[in-house]
Amino acid sequence: MKTGKDKTDKGRTDKDRTDKGRTDKGRTDIDRTDTDRTDTDKAEDAGKNGTDVIQGKEAGSEAAEAVKLMKILKESLGEDLYQIILSHPRNREKVEKVKIRPLLLKGELLFQRTSYIGKQVFHSNRNKEALTGEILQYLEGDFRQCEIETSHRKVTVLVSKKGKMRVDSKPTAGTGKANLSHDRNKNYILEEGRPVPFLVDLGVQTKEGEIRRARYDKFRQMNRFLEFIEDILPTLPKDRPIRIIDFGCGKSYLTFAVYYYLKELKGLEVRITGLDLKKDVIESCQALACKYGYENLEFICGDIAGYESGGNTDAVDMVISLHACDTATDYALAKAVAWNTGVILAVPCCQHEVNGQIRCEALAPALKYGLLKERMSALFTDAVRAGLLEEHGYEVQILEFIDMEHTPKNIMIRAVKRPEASEADRERTKKEEEIEKLTDFLHVKTTLQKLL
Repeated sequence: MKTGKDKTDKGRTDKDRTDKGRTDKGRTDIDRTDTDRTDTDKAEDAGKNGTDVIQGKEAGSEAAEAVKLMKILKESLGEDLYQIILSHPRNREKVEKVKIRPLLLKGELLFQRTSYIGKQVFHSNRNKEALTGEILQYLEGDFRQCEIETSHRKVTVLVSKKGKMRVDSKPTAGTGKANLSHDRNKNYILEEGRPVPFLVDLGVQTKEGEIRRARYDKFRQMNRFLEFIEDILPTLPKDRPIRIIDFGCGKSYLTFAVYYYLKELKGLEVRITGLDLKKDVIESCQALACKYGYENLEFICGDIAGYESGGNTDAVDMVISLHACDTATDYALAKAVAWNTGVILAVPCCQHEVNGQIRCEALAPALKYGLLKERMSALFTDAVRAGLLEEHGYEVQILEFIDMEHTPKNIMIRAVKRPEASEADRERTKKEEEIEKLTDFLHVKTTLQKLL
């Protein structure tokens, strides 16, 4: 039997030419079933034949954008690449985010793909052809946003719900040459070695940009929080300043970090209010904001329950509540729901309410141990909060804020308002019944239940 190598060019069909170099006994792609072909085969095919991925798109501008992206990927996938980030997944139960960076391994230029699935992180290396196809496939089915950063430009790719693609490319001053070593330090949004005024004044950095050993956990915490902000950026408004309220801001490490990230690094218009009960802390934070010229960052002394957002509560885009003690988190969540806030980020703390009420015969063998009772009560409290937010039209995730070794207060409630919330309201009665069954079983009634 003659293989593709034996055939003359004249006698070979297009299908035969496609199979040139394959070792699968001379079979064509039509002969091979999907089960025979590996993901890498498919990715390589997509990379070499971009029309396979683009096929089916509408003609005109949409096809032009896809071709433009193909060209950009071909030019960007080299040593000048800094990173590629695929985010805003269509289905958060699958891959939540993918990061890609160049990697020089045994003299060969590869690209390390880091996939985030729930609490797990997976690494794999790809060559240029395979990676090109995978990126295109990701944008076809998994993600709605892609950011490509090289030493000389930044590219943003947005895909609408209907599959329409828009590619924007802007020149940059340069991010420096990428570190191609395999074992390199983690790239943080707030970079090590780069002095940031508020980090220096808050004691996180030295004047030279070094991270103080005693504050390294705080530095990691800030960067982790900014990653959560980065994930929800596409849901925030583009036609007006982004309005954010931080309830229980304390010393405002994260409040300053959010303002710096959105305003200075992303170039977005933003207005942030930090609220806390400690007058001296608020005065200190306000003085720092004035020192840095952060005109749209203000700090107010007051409690969460009595706060109103200047009569313009319809425009609140994000509510942050980090480590607000006990039921203070509930008041922050209730405010956010009442304002129809687009994004809620809450890390609860010191949860005593359910711990003081919980009575359940079935759980008695566990609840008799104080530590277990305390932790179970905190988990049940957050479960009720998440369920109540879902009732009110939010897509909710319970996430690990930072490793348990750095802080025990490591559970984040991230809630994003669903655009189709009116349709979801039809299931609200069913969800209310589920929450009531849980709280009745535990013999508890939470503050958030009462407020909503």
